[in-house]
Amino acid sequence: MTASERDKMAAGEWYSCLVDELEALRMTARVAVHQHNTMAPIERGDMASALRVLFGAVADDVFIEAPFHCSYGINIHLGARVYLNAGCTILDSGRVAIGAGTMLGPNVQIYCAEHHRDAVLRGQGLEVAKPVTIGADVWIGGGAIILGGVTIGDGAIVGAGSVVTKDVAAGAVVAGNPARPLRRAST
Repeated sequence: MTASERDKMAAGEWYSCLVDELEALRMTARVAVHQHNTMAPIERGDMASALRVLFGAVADDVFIEAPFHCSYGINIHLGARVYLNAGCTILDSGRVAIGAGTMLGPNVQIYCAEHHRDAVLRGQGLEVAKPVTIGADVWIGGGAIILGGVTIGDGAIVGAGSVVTKDVAAGAVVAGNPARPLRRAST
């Protein structure tokens, strides 16, 4: 039996994002995102019910500011007390796991898809999904970009505007483009 494009996406294999099955999943996500982003805050609460149902896993006390955007939602897993500030985007073709107590500043972007480098294949929608894992009690500053395949360890800090292309060790402080460990002043 041939694997579906969704199965290939989930397995981290090359797949075509232009198939009807994946477009239907993205449309479901768009509807949930629209509900979240257009509800009055008093009605929405911590997050719209459509998002809560869409996500792969979400703790009861997660808070997501509007606007928010995701591509599928089904691959997003959020631990207790996770906070996503306004403008966060998670393009979750791969699994995105965010640990308890982690905070994302405004306009943080997480990208799991890597498009094919061959222009013809890229034009055919070929891409590969790479997971992103963010540990517990991480702080990611506003405007940071996290690329697919990255793991950020517990307690790490990512400076505002950073582009994270490689793993970040637990407790590390990184900043820049690409993000690099900051030197600490001697005391």
